[in-house]
Amino acid sequence: MPEVVVTGLGFITSIGNSKGAVTGNLRDLKHGFERYEPFQNEDIPVKLTGTIKDFDTSSNEGEDWIYPQKYKVKREFLRSLSPHGLYANCALVQAIEDAGWTEEDISHPRTGLYTASSGSARGIHYHLGIMEKRGVLRCSPMGVISSIAGTLNFNLVSRFQIQGSSCGFVSACASSGHALGFACDEIMRGRQDRMIVVGAEDGNLESILPFAGMRALSLSDDPDTASKPFDVHRKGFVGTGGAVAMLLESGSAARERGSRIYAEFVGWGQGSDGHHAAQSHPEGKGMVLAIENALRETGLASEEVDYINAHAPSTLTGDISEIRALKKVFGGCQNPPAISSTKALTGHGLSLSSIMEAGFCMLAFEEDFLPGSAHIEKLDPEAESLNIIRQSQERSPKVILSNSSGFGGANVALLFRSVNAN
Repeated sequence: MPEVVVTGLGFITSIGNSKGAVTGNLRDLKHGFERYEPFQNEDIPVKLTGTIKDFDTSSNEGEDWIYPQKYKVKREFLRSLSPHGLYANCALVQAIEDAGWTEEDISHPRTGLYTASSGSARGIHYHLGIMEKRGVLRCSPMGVISSIAGTLNFNLVSRFQIQGSSCGFVSACASSGHALGFACDEIMRGRQDRMIVVGAEDGNLESILPFAGMRALSLSDDPDTASKPFDVHRKGFVGTGGAVAMLLESGSAARERGSRIYAEFVGWGQGSDGHHAAQSHPEGKGMVLAIENALRETGLASEEVDYINAHAPSTLTGDISEIRALKKVFGGCQNPPAISSTKALTGHGLSLSSIMEAGFCMLAFEEDFLPGSAHIEKLDPEAESLNIIRQSQERSPKVILSNSSGFGGANVALLFRSVNAN
């Protein structure tokens, strides 16, 4: 089957809105957490988010948003966007420039687009409010497509004139992992030559705060310790939003045009817990299956994995489930892989998280380093047998595994290999 490679990246995240900024903050373990103004109410116990700098999307009217003017978004396009639609557009513009794709490359029957988001809870609430107060005929004609799940596809397919396969994925925090996996399959099966994959979330009050009702959010008001995956005293995750875009191509197409290649996307696996609608299986059953399926599909051995970017959201159930899965698959390795959770720096991006962390793995390949797992004061005893790195390491990884888990026990494992590995 055709080789699949990564040739373009774009970032709008809490730790930076460019490759350079993101790389520097990952390497130096600098987080993106701040006190979030809409949470500064005595009735709201949550205080922090991973904020998106240089953007102000607090207005319900896109024409009032403040964002870097280099992106030059037309007014008629803004009217059909949610906040995460704006972030996605900006990340994709970056990725296209990074890969050097032409308009002919983008708008081509052999180029497709897969996206992942949960839609815009704030947008839905706002537009339904108008309908209830003013009547259905006073609603914005763009209200539906700007807010429901699928909004990224509707808008990006139109904006970038996509002609190939397109689809939106909704599997909670595994969504963009599924989008990447199935995009990889499109190229491997010869259906497409190029695939655009974008994950994005609003990261505002309406998309984050409901998780407090699940007792899943950190209530800490200390940005330096609020998110601490693998720490025995973790108290929950910090929410975030933003967008990441990743461009995939067949290896032959990328090399024919002399493209820079971040890594080979070797393959992926998935598995379900079959356990609970909201909690991971206590032994990581579905995660084990996803990783084993990925290894089997790619023909790689567990010993060959150098680094694992863990899902580890800084929740007790989520962390322990993954720790046990990793011990089952990698516990017998003579040279165990280094492991970290970059959610200690970014917060949890929900459906964005998988592609965001896969993007970080591409930077690790390009810049020859492994990001550390920040904020660990006392490692959970469950994790003591794992090689969890607390500081970034200057190493050239050859094979990287990136894990994601979502509601319903959906698990995705992505495997990437350095083009210099052989």
